[in-house]
Amino acid sequence: MRFVAGLWRLACAFLCFAATSVAWHTPNYWVYFTYQTGFVLGIVMLWAGAASLLNGIQPPAWLKGCLTFYIVITGIVALTLLPPPDPATSKYVFGILTNTMLHQAVPIIAAIDFLLFDEHRRFAWHYPLTWLIYFPFYLTFVLVRAQLWPRSGPQPDGGAYPYDFINLAKFGWVQVGSNIFFMLIGFILLGLLLFIVDRILPKRPLLG
Repeated sequence: MRFVAGLWRLACAFLCFAATSVAWHTPNYWVYFTYQTGFVLGIVMLWAGAASLLNGIQPPAWLKGCLTFYIVITGIVALTLLPPPDPATSKYVFGILTNTMLHQAVPIIAAIDFLLFDEHRRFAWHYPLTWLIYFPFYLTFVLVRAQLWPRSGPQPDGGAYPYDFINLAKFGWVQVGSNIFFMLIGFILLGLLLFIVDRILPKRPLLG
């Protein structure tokens, strides 16, 4: 089954790289949380897939769990908070919306990989908290960038905020701070859920 796991992970890496490839010739797309985490997940899945096929060393549990955590967040946020993509302005790869790849297909594939192909009971108690390290750095990057280059995209109208719920120009500090606080609570709860699932599942992978 390690060959199945390896191919599954390589397929996930391929989708990550395919979907984020548009950002290499549209650099302001790298401001999206989805593109940043999707690309790094592609690297981790490429490592994990090669390790499965070659019976090599897998990515550290903290790293694999962290990227699974963030790509699942991407899927949940896209499902609950983001408006549907506009086909006229969205990016396509192989005739498929990159939003569909990164917001739907990749989170599902990564979640299945975690459940079926990962070893479990490897997460330390502090993982759900240390996984959050990236989030404040990302927010700082977005907010500072928007202040320095307010018309730098990536929105079709040139707006610098990739997501409306952190748009300081539109909502102000109080509302944006409230949005971030509730998102952070959701992130912590999701991290705890992944930790609990990891503890409940058998140590050996369910498949393989």
